[in-house]
Amino acid sequence: MKNYGIILASGTGNRYENELPKQFNKLAGKTILEHTIDVFESDDNINEIIIVITPEYRDLCENILIKNNYKKISKLLNGGITRQQSSEIAITSIKDNNDANVIIHDGARPFVTHKIINDCVKALTKYDAIDVAIPAVDTIIETKNNFVTNIPNRASLQYGQTPQCFKLGIIKQAHELAKKENAKFTDDCGIVVKYNLANIFVVLGDINNIKITYPVDIYIADKIFQLKHSNISEEDIKPNELKNKTLVVFGGNSGIGKLISIKAKEFGANVYVLSRSNGCDITDYKAIQNALKSIYKKQGKIDYIVNTAGVLNIGKLSDRNINDVVKELNTNYIGSINVAHASIPYLKETKGCLLLFTSSSYTRGRALYSTYSSAKAAIVNFAQALSEELYTDDIKVNVINPERTATPMRFNAFGAEPIETLCSPERVAEFSIKTLTANITGQVIDVKRL
Repeated sequence: MKNYGIILASGTGNRYENELPKQFNKLAGKTILEHTIDVFESDDNINEIIIVITPEYRDLCENILIKNNYKKISKLLNGGITRQQSSEIAITSIKDNNDANVIIHDGARPFVTHKIINDCVKALTKYDAIDVAIPAVDTIIETKNNFVTNIPNRASLQYGQTPQCFKLGIIKQAHELAKKENAKFTDDCGIVVKYNLANIFVVLGDINNIKITYPVDIYIADKIFQLKHSNISEEDIKPNELKNKTLVVFGGNSGIGKLISIKAKEFGANVYVLSRSNGCDITDYKAIQNALKSIYKKQGKIDYIVNTAGVLNIGKLSDRNINDVVKELNTNYIGSINVAHASIPYLKETKGCLLLFTSSSYTRGRALYSTYSSAKAAIVNFAQALSEELYTDDIKVNVINPERTATPMRFNAFGAEPIETLCSPERVAEFSIKTLTANITGQVIDVKRL
């Protein structure tokens, strides 16, 4: 059955208090609407996308669609005065004799996940109507004239989200009945409930699937983007993905980098290991340029570039030598910038992938590791920004965030630790290769120990 994604982006943003409606404000390098469309565009369940917009912003929206070269968008419709009218306009534009599914989503919810969409589509094989919600954690009160009239038991309450999903015939009938009675509703499930057209099954949403409504929400959303991560499937690596590909690993003489090199070779990749021991220090931009140029001359292409090089030192900043601090930052942060800059011409040619490494300490600075933690936070922000810059070049940029891992660098810094409390470097290497071959960009991949 065909699945239509309907994105409602016709709000005027009165509560957002900005010149532009909230869906057209920038967040992490793109408009909120672009982030929302990106999820539907890249979701395998969605066959076509219908977008409903405010008519006076049609030109702005058309420019967004042209810039991104979306393939699934089949209609760009002018919306109505209310959300209900806009939803009806989109639904009635579908001429599939009711034999289709519709997945209706708020354009100002950019954090909807593929898992939510997949769970909704799967549920539609059994149920005619689906809502997405998360359990209520706050007490909900009913009021009249600013006085509390009722306090429902929150155990039975949930916070509604979107998408809301329906068999096309059901939701068409619902809107026809509402229009005939001139009844007003704030969402589509409310109409189905009013006319008792179907039982509505609830799919579990996500706490991050927020709707950007008020000015403060943009700051919350920005932090969610900063900490955003993806999970790579546990499926086996497909050997053909790496066969005859050229992979360059900086810092590949030990630890995770070495295991990435070994694993990639097993799958038929042409692997080149670069490190200070063979004359390529990532703090030396010219050395990186020369090394990549030499590899390109031999192979005729470079598909993947990984930087695992790093150093970990301990100490209060006030007790450390400033020259040592600068040297550490040059390796842990500037080195990644050097690698990225020198890699772009080669990865642009192959539509390849750049993979960088962070640490779990990037989410909050840790005493005695202030320079290391801050450099790892910078790596994440750098990769997320760079992925946006290189999006139209089809260069993927991602970051691996391993849990505490049993590597020589860690043992040198912390000494002996119970091995069962650490993630294995083999596991991190496996997830790194999966990330190289995955169709994702701008993501932080968390790797946990088994």
